[in-house]
Amino acid sequence: MTDKEAGSMDVDEVAIDEGLYSRQLYVLGHEAMRRMAASNVLIIGAKGLGTEIAKNVVLAGVKSVTIFDPEPVEIKDLSTQFFLTAADVGKPRAAVTVPRLAELNTYVPVRDLGGSPGQAVTVDLIKGFQVVVLTDVPLSTQLEINDWTHANGVNFISASTNGLFGSAFNDFGPKFTCVDPTGEQPLTGMIVEVDKEKDAIVTCLDETRHGLEDGDFVTFSEVKGMEELNGCEPRKITVKGPYTFTIGDTTGLGNYVSGGIFTQVKMPKIIEFKSLRESLKSPEFFMTDFAKFDRPATLHAGFQALSAFKEKNGRLPRPRNKEDAAEVLKLTKEIAGEEEINEKVIEELAYQATGDISPVIAVIGGFVAQEVLKACSAKFHPMIQHLYFDSLESLPSELPTEEDAAPIGSRYDGQIAVFGKAFQAKIGSHKQFLVGSGAIGCEMLKNWSMMGVGSGQGGAIHVTDLDTIEKSNLNRQFLFRAKDLSKFKSEVAARVVSEMNPDLEGKIKSYQDGVGPDTEHIYGDEFFANIDGVTNALDNIKARLYMDTRCVFYEKPLLESGTLGTKGNTQVVVPHLTESYASSQDPPEKEAPSCTVKSFPNTIHHTIEWSRKKFDDLFVNPALTVNAYLSEPNYIEQTLKYGNSQAEKLIQLRDFLVTAKPLSFEECIVWARNQFEEDYNLAIRQLLFSLPKDAVTSTGQPFWSGPKRAPEALTFDPDDRTHLDYVIAAANLHAFNYGLRGSTDVALFKKVAGSVPAPKFVPKQNMKVQINETDAAPEADVGEDLDSLVTKLPQPSDLVGYRLNPVEFEKDDDTNHHIDFITASSNLRATNYSIKVADRHSTKQIAGKIIPAIATTTALVTGLVCLELYKIIDKKDKLEDYKNGFVNLALPFFGFSEPIAAKKAKYGETEWTLWDRFVFENDPTLDNIVTEFREKHKLEVSMVSQGVSMLWSSFTAPAKSKERLRMKMSKLVETVSKKPIPPTTKQLTVEIMVTDEEGEDVEVPFLVVRI
Repeated sequence: MTDKEAGSMDVDEVAIDEGLYSRQLYVLGHEAMRRMAASNVLIIGAKGLGTEIAKNVVLAGVKSVTIFDPEPVEIKDLSTQFFLTAADVGKPRAAVTVPRLAELNTYVPVRDLGGSPGQAVTVDLIKGFQVVVLTDVPLSTQLEINDWTHANGVNFISASTNGLFGSAFNDFGPKFTCVDPTGEQPLTGMIVEVDKEKDAIVTCLDETRHGLEDGDFVTFSEVKGMEELNGCEPRKITVKGPYTFTIGDTTGLGNYVSGGIFTQVKMPKIIEFKSLRESLKSPEFFMTDFAKFDRPATLHAGFQALSAFKEKNGRLPRPRNKEDAAEVLKLTKEIAGEEEINEKVIEELAYQATGDISPVIAVIGGFVAQEVLKACSAKFHPMIQHLYFDSLESLPSELPTEEDAAPIGSRYDGQIAVFGKAFQAKIGSHKQFLVGSGAIGCEMLKNWSMMGVGSGQGGAIHVTDLDTIEKSNLNRQFLFRAKDLSKFKSEVAARVVSEMNPDLEGKIKSYQDGVGPDTEHIYGDEFFANIDGVTNALDNIKARLYMDTRCVFYEKPLLESGTLGTKGNTQVVVPHLTESYASSQDPPEKEAPSCTVKSFPNTIHHTIEWSRKKFDDLFVNPALTVNAYLSEPNYIEQTLKYGNSQAEKLIQLRDFLVTAKPLSFEECIVWARNQFEEDYNLAIRQLLFSLPKDAVTSTGQPFWSGPKRAPEALTFDPDDRTHLDYVIAAANLHAFNYGLRGSTDVALFKKVAGSVPAPKFVPKQNMKVQINETDAAPEADVGEDLDSLVTKLPQPSDLVGYRLNPVEFEKDDDTNHHIDFITASSNLRATNYSIKVADRHSTKQIAGKIIPAIATTTALVTGLVCLELYKIIDKKDKLEDYKNGFVNLALPFFGFSEPIAAKKAKYGETEWTLWDRFVFENDPTLDNIVTEFREKHKLEVSMVSQGVSMLWSSFTAPAKSKERLRMKMSKLVETVSKKPIPPTTKQLTVEIMVTDEEGEDVEVPFLVVRI
């Protein structure tokens, strides 16, 4: 390819496909993705590492990706290169890889730079690209290429992996501008005071801390009096306290009166990178593990020595060969000079030099791909400048011999070089249960297939996911293609990884059943008896907590992980060693008070939350109420007698079955226009009638001040696009409820909605407004008594078979009007309260509670989990053997810690943890259990329960107590719960309360009763 061809790879800039990129857009933003779409990336090397980087970059969406690797495929490449098969051996690596990479993203052209085997990488090859990535390239070549890129403004990254070791180097030029170092949302808050001083103090509302740091910049809006601050040039701040900061001289400005909002301004940062040649002499290290503080300096010399060894001998050191290791150590010492090095680490680096480990490739490949995106987009802070990573803790307790680590001509040779053949057999016979096959699940299965997990004798992989594949999944769930849309994730994922590694044929079983109490007949005693561990790849806390309880009950190790944009975490749970996932949890998310959302919103989050509830109140709940009325006998009597919100439900029935029941779509438009008037005109005027703009509090302060913004009623304007969008979406959703055909004909909406007369406002006297959470919520204004309302309803017998269609909220279907309604509704509400409106994309994230996601973080986190899986397979039994991890690729940051030990409790002289339990065999009677505790443990049982049923207590009536004590536990559970025990249930979990000989309550483990 000529320079001209590479430089002119400009396809016309296309609009960003929000359906495909939606989760990633919430991480990077539109501007960063537009910059990425102008970047041509060259990746040298298509072994495991080069392909992992390319996979993540292609998924992310750059302008083009070009691969250079003319070398023939070898069988050992299959250790980590997931796009190669045994049939590819002998063919050029890039030629067979490129078409498979191209399938990942139709928006990104992937090209093969060609070349012939043995062809060196030269400066001529790399011209015309904005980012050049070298993988597994000799140091001498790296230096030659970097000298040119550093001088010519081309972003340069080099990376390599050797067994459980990885390295990377960044050089984005002498002056690289990073436009957003953290990627965090700009901080914003309300202010209540600004001094008129040389170094003026700004005081914030005392509801929330400002969160700013010294050196941050802010600007202002909505300030009254000192109006010069509104939209001012960013001012540098100094923090004075959690609610105060200074902004410099304000003496020449007006006098502050009231109000105002500060907004943090992200300022660009200029970063000066050194060339590789200079960095080798005076390196700056990025720490990947603060517990290994001496490691980077040792590996800095060690990786150079490894390159020197290869250039001298034409090969890498042989696995576990002492002579080769001694030579590498000698070279390392020469390079390090006076610097003290860790000889054991260098010895392992030499032993593992030919190693090719999928989890390490995933970690380094995920990290480097994010650095590529930083170079393209200038978003997030680049790594400065050398990264060295290792996971020596993953080595088996029994290290392999040289003979055990020697290659055998197998696809696993890269792993055997590190772990040995004996441990490879253990990996093959391992049995894992993967819960979830979304983004993390896909990456997990890819790693497991490369590692050979479950591929040997007695091995198995079980994978479950009840979801089907959607378009937005394709951006990071890389096992899926457009042709797989609407198919089950677990099914497709299992098939694809079996094709990646045919050894998994017949060894991987997919399920479409979720995990929970209702599927315990599937994932029960027998199922858990036949697995060695569980890996969660879930996106919700409830399922995670459930699987955690199952792993504790069955004493199985659990590997847990999660991502949020560029942040990721991993946790390992080991029976009788660590705490469980449920032992510590994040604090609950802070929720806005309901009165704020209902009457006093001050942020767009409040108006979106209000609109999301309004969606349910208009299009979901009324239809459910109508259907219940039409199908449930005595519905009205039950509602009036026992139900909450009786008035609200009766009004819904009256409106949706009588007064507002449409017969045509035009009537749906009229209904939507009237709903507009109700919510954005009349309700606002009523609020201002009850609480006028000049209202004061009991202390004489203006009521509408601080966070309480006085609203303005809206007048419907058919030419205002937001007004019209609201009516279009609301009318179509109302029509859906009644099974009427909808429309998006703008002319029709303007004509019908514009002709509806505006209602006259009639204020309601003495209408209460809930001002604080402690105030009672005002009751619905029915306007007539409930019995009168009931008489107006049609009889269910007159509407046999008639049902409404409740709307099921679906955020990812852009044609269903759901997000359109919430966006328009929220923005109208925001306009009422002079709050800055939000676009559809931002509204969709908040309303749909979408978790931002990007392929790079997913790949890296999964790699870290799999490094812990090696330890699980090795049955390591010391806390310090394991690591929980936290990463943030934006900063970037790596943090590792030992898992927290399981908390110990005590009864008598016996210590116990959450992993302990009392086991009773052969379905004992309750009396057997009570007696055993009294005689064996000197503990008196005072209460026994199972699930939600209290089986027995010390204050049970004597006759009933005597009867229950004699019963077998299975019979007792069935008697009290009034439900038969499923035939698949072989054991019961029972909780008891006990007291010691002094009558003090004592905490004891749960009971397992085998029936």
